[in-house]
Amino acid sequence: MKILIATPLYPPDEGGPATYSKILNDELPKHGIGTRVFSFGEVRHLPTGISHAYYFFKLLKGMKEADVTLSLDPLGVGLPVCLAAFFLRKQFILRVAGDRAWETYQMQNAKCKSQNDNSKFVSLEEFQKRAVGPMILLRKKIQSSVAKRAARVIVPSEYLKKIIILWGVPRENISVIYNSFDPVHIPEDKKEIRSLFGIEGTVILSAGRLVPWKGFAALIDIMPDILKEFPDAKLYIAGDGPDRGALRLQIANCKLQTHIVFLGALPRETLLRYTKAADLFALNTGYEGFSHQLLEVMSVGTPIVSTDICGNPELIENGKEGVLVSFNNKAELTGAILGVLRWQIDTGALTREAKQKALQFSKERMITETMNILL
Repeated sequence: MKILIATPLYPPDEGGPATYSKILNDELPKHGIGTRVFSFGEVRHLPTGISHAYYFFKLLKGMKEADVTLSLDPLGVGLPVCLAAFFLRKQFILRVAGDRAWETYQMQNAKCKSQNDNSKFVSLEEFQKRAVGPMILLRKKIQSSVAKRAARVIVPSEYLKKIIILWGVPRENISVIYNSFDPVHIPEDKKEIRSLFGIEGTVILSAGRLVPWKGFAALIDIMPDILKEFPDAKLYIAGDGPDRGALRLQIANCKLQTHIVFLGALPRETLLRYTKAADLFALNTGYEGFSHQLLEVMSVGTPIVSTDICGNPELIENGKEGVLVSFNNKAELTGAILGVLRWQIDTGALTREAKQKALQFSKERMITETMNILL
């Protein structure tokens, strides 16, 4: 059997589709399934329009020779896959890990309002019913049309299944297959890593793309309250993105340059070392389909404070594997972080439960469940 994997990203590109497609490309052949990857990254250097046309004609040839085509995106690669499937009279399977139309809308909406204006955030559920401009509406229609034409839609959480149902896809056509991760063994202990990186004091780590819905602005805002009780506290932020300049300006305006450190985008093993060295991992996020980042933190054993939104409660039960608060609720966020740092919460129990929960999301389980759909 031969499977064609159409993906927007593939290593050395970084991102969810790159990680997911690499796992499939490495693991499926071990089960006697041939794979071929068509990454849009190979044609992205071409002018817009030409790149999509070239990718489409490449798909026409590749899909003729494949038994199954799996698209890892409903827009950039999903539309060409859908069109090629129509011309070839073939079916395809679609994996949806997020709403690209919502992301574009959210970025445009954020530009019109101040960094700390919470009214700029529109939840994914609200977005499905919201009137939007013609270009965003076109994106919404394309991704929902592609999803409705797929023989099967795979999503990484029950939360995203509910969103895809709102797109008009029948419930019975949607399968939930949770993300997996490969545990990385970090041999150094916390003290050794701190010495290696020159880390001192009380350390809060956060990580993610620097975009409005990741909530870094609120984390920065509450640092003065954290510093009142923990004067040696530092917030390390790993990642990069379009909000970097605005966040740096916010830090300067609050005179927090000595207490907040931008680490930039880090290799996975380096980020995991910072995670192990931290006293707490905080993810004040307004959207997570299913967080690979939280899975890795759970496996490392660092206490987590995150938000009770989207797919997070499927990973973390509040008070059991971590502490969940409302998105951008600064009072709740401050209270939860201080509660962990004061040891008012049994962090040992939190991390033990989190490590056990992370073991459920094995690569073998994901591959088996995926093969059941592909074959």
